[in-house]
Amino acid sequence: MTRRGWALLAAMGVIWGVPYLLIKVAVAEVTPAGVVLARTAVGAVLLAPFALRAGGLRVLRGHWPAVVTFALLEIVGPWFLLSNAERTLTSSTTGLLVATVPIIAVVVGRVVDRQHVAPVRWAGLAVGLGGVALLLGPGAAAGDPWAVAQVGLAAVGYAVAPIVAERRLGDVPAIPLTAACLALSALVYLPVVLATGPHPVPSSSAIAALVALGVVCTALAFVLFFGLIAEVGGARSTLVAYLNPVVAVSLGALVLDERITWGVVAGMALILLGSAAASRRSRPDGGRRPRTARPVSARSSHADRTGSIEEVPATAPETAA
Repeated sequence: MTRRGWALLAAMGVIWGVPYLLIKVAVAEVTPAGVVLARTAVGAVLLAPFALRAGGLRVLRGHWPAVVTFALLEIVGPWFLLSNAERTLTSSTTGLLVATVPIIAVVVGRVVDRQHVAPVRWAGLAVGLGGVALLLGPGAAAGDPWAVAQVGLAAVGYAVAPIVAERRLGDVPAIPLTAACLALSALVYLPVVLATGPHPVPSSSAIAALVALGVVCTALAFVLFFGLIAEVGGARSTLVAYLNPVVAVSLGALVLDERITWGVVAGMALILLGSAAASRRSRPDGGRRPRTARPVSARSSHADRTGSIEEVPATAPETAA
């Protein structure tokens, strides 16, 4: 991998490990719907010029039902659920629970597509669930069952969304798709925020967190991620999934004084190990290189050098909150 590739990989590992901290700061003063509205609106506005250069809305013609479904699974539902869950969960616990997406993807692939699941992937699923059990055990950080359930639902959305992209959106350029999904999500939450107002003006720290979520963790993140895909390819780019939880846990401890117990450390190790094993590609062809599969999500929408979605494994780990 080139120096540029390593630099982009490190940048994405940090950028998509930061949202959990920023969400925790923002939801202390802003409603979950307000957090999602601010993040999606800022991201959509910043990506709009790039989307227009890549063809604008006309490239989405005939794809709108799939675009709407994808936005619901990838942004509208998960981003609200994560924001609401972080009103009680720590940012580090939320980041670790989201890291189970590759594990959920194994089950989804088995149920929906009847995919063959190699023993090593079943073992990874068991190990990862063991890590989750440590986080949810007696006296653990994840003490609110409803908040944990919300993160679980968000993770399911992140696991199912790539299937929609694989089957319905494989020929849609990534940036127009992302901009459209963000804009649609903002339109969903705008009336919710207006109907529940008036809202107090948040502090400067909450506003800064919202701006950073929209500018850095959404708009800039997608642009950098597309560059990472072009530099190192789709398979290697998924390495960011194993950097994000480490960043989330570290920032939670350093900035928010969240406790890092031995249970959290052990849970993180088991979840990352299980996710790595669960997302490992099987080789049913006896060792020959498999044909590349084709899905993507708004956070892991893989763009080739022309800006189109690149083919990647269906169980590629999701990476950004």
